[in-house]
Amino acid sequence: MKHKKKYDAQGLLALLCLFFLASCSEFVEVDLPPSQLPSQVIFEEPATARAAMAAIYANMRDGGFLTGSLNGLSCTLGLYTDELDFYPHDINYFYANSLFAAQPAIKDYWNRGYSLIYASNAVLEGVHNSVTLSVEVKEQLQGEALFARALVHLYLNQLYGGVPYVTSTDYRSNSNVSRLQPQEVLEKIRVDLIAASALLPEVPSAEKVLPGKGAANALLARTCLYAGWWDQAEQYATAVIDNPQYQWVDDLQSVFLMNSTATIWQFMPADASFNTLEGSLFIFETGPPPSVALTQTLYDAFEASDLRKTNWIKEITDGTTLWHHAFKYKQRTVTGVSVEYSILLRLSEQYLIRAEARARTGNSDGAKKDLNKVRNTAGLPDITTNDATQLVGAILQERRVELFSELGHRFFDLQRTGTLDSALEGAKSGWDSVDRLWPVPADEIVINPNINQNPGY
Repeated sequence: MKHKKKYDAQGLLALLCLFFLASCSEFVEVDLPPSQLPSQVIFEEPATARAAMAAIYANMRDGGFLTGSLNGLSCTLGLYTDELDFYPHDINYFYANSLFAAQPAIKDYWNRGYSLIYASNAVLEGVHNSVTLSVEVKEQLQGEALFARALVHLYLNQLYGGVPYVTSTDYRSNSNVSRLQPQEVLEKIRVDLIAASALLPEVPSAEKVLPGKGAANALLARTCLYAGWWDQAEQYATAVIDNPQYQWVDDLQSVFLMNSTATIWQFMPADASFNTLEGSLFIFETGPPPSVALTQTLYDAFEASDLRKTNWIKEITDGTTLWHHAFKYKQRTVTGVSVEYSILLRLSEQYLIRAEARARTGNSDGAKKDLNKVRNTAGLPDITTNDATQLVGAILQERRVELFSELGHRFFDLQRTGTLDSALEGAKSGWDSVDRLWPVPADEIVINPNINQNPGY
């Protein structure tokens, strides 16, 4: 390796990609040993320290759970449940519900997840040890890294069911980690997010491409929903709803624009002329679909007068057959300037979280108020029932038609309510009850005897 005495922010960002995630093909070398992570250099200056977090967000956007491409959870879990049909002739193991422990995709999700966690821990350690960064910069970066660590653990936990919670970059301790119970993981996520919320600023970026206090509270609300901690779910959802940084959007055509006031956190495209990966994936103009389309089951789940059916779904026909694709994002090609960013957290979910938390704790009036805000925007009449079971059912149905094709909400809702089998056994020919969790990668079990396999694999 040739050594250079000078470095720049671009070179360090590329180097971060190499060390943290091994996903960049080129990097600018710096005057350091090739095996040494240059944290003492990276965390000397705010620009390079922020580049460390930028590398994490870029890798989230471009691969793994949160990407809007075919490999992201919006697509994968849509195929895995009853939201999406798959059209190419090659086999899709998620669509067929035929996952196995040695499958490369299963290993890739696990490895990408823990690589992001490693990178987040590296930022936490580097910022903590820095003697040059200001307190303000330190707190924001620590908050962002805690948020990222919690976020990735949340997806791992829900998909694999009780995973190791990794909080350092020490390979010796990390090589012997054990799986925790799912509720233990959720509690650790809660602790990380509370710490993140205390550190993060209200408005870290004008375009909401950095997570702020509202994003941490929104993820806290979702975590508490998954855990069944209803009072806390309501508390954190309320903190987001009452935050003046986020305002309800009545026009369904405007909800997914990059400047939507209902957006809490979103990914900026890789180029200023790009739009979302989701738009490129879901939108098609002629049939048959090139990859995926909405299932008839999902289309039929909408009430006839639901405005989301005409605003967020588009019909395509070849004159004989009809198909439907998600049309939340309207752009599938490059535009002069980006008009849509990929939205990770938005206000409507928080109203539905609070509605469910209220319904499950006996506050039917408050639950209906939140639920009907979402329904009325879609042109639907109020839900009037006071029966708790019926009200929860109505909220879950509303989540289905409001949050479809967004990062697997349908799967996670069926999973947490224990209704996967009843919903999917008739709808998916390959469905089996063991599919409620993914298999742990076979390599992990071989490498670490403390890691055990999920039942049925």
